[in-house]
Amino acid sequence: MAYIEGFVAAVPAANKEAYRKHAADAAPLFREFGATRMVETWGDDVPEGKVTDFRGAVKAKQDEVVIFSWFEYPTKEARDAANEKIMSDPRMKEMGATMPFDGQRMIFGGFTSIVDEGTGGKMGYADGFLLPVPAGNKDAYQDMATKAAAVFKEYGATRVVEAWGDDVPDGKVTDFKGAVKATGEEKVVYSWIEWPSKEVRDEGWKKVMADPRMQPDKDNMPFDGRRMIYGGFAPILDA
Repeated sequence: MAYIEGFVAAVPAANKEAYRKHAADAAPLFREFGATRMVETWGDDVPEGKVTDFRGAVKAKQDEVVIFSWFEYPTKEARDAANEKIMSDPRMKEMGATMPFDGQRMIFGGFTSIVDEGTGGKMGYADGFLLPVPAGNKDAYQDMATKAAAVFKEYGATRVVEAWGDDVPDGKVTDFKGAVKATGEEKVVYSWIEWPSKEVRDEGWKKVMADPRMQPDKDNMPFDGRRMIYGGFAPILDA
């Protein structure tokens, strides 16, 4: 299973094309450094939450849209080697000087895949999630997520990935832990569901919500669902 570098950021809506082009220009470099896939998705159906949400995670302003993106690497070692090259490559430094968004509010981290179900393919839409899970509940969460992935695939999802926080740094302005109000004994999970289209996703969710297998066991949930962040995203780059 892939090692994941996950990102969430806030981008001015007016800068959508500039952001897409910035990411597209960077994609060949990340491929050169060892990434096997680079995905950028644009917030489309991102609800406000009562406790946590994507906009609050990156302190998004009124005119900004949340992006949810990830890089896939074959191993953590490959990702670490890529990051060393990124930090020293003059081409990346030049691109970093012209970012069309506030990089200080971008949150990022490294995650180990614990569930990766499906074959993927051409992605037309994605659901993104962030949530805190007590470290001692890792096995219980993985078991629950594996069962849920089978249901999502049954109703049209092409791939479901759940990745466990492995290298999630503290940030000065924003970070993954703050996004989900993680306590000291909790790990951040970064996950997504790939769908062939938004229409398939919307119909799939209706079936998932009605399926008795997906009704939550509130007495045995391995995480605090009130602090889970979720939203729907349209892909703008899949390289």
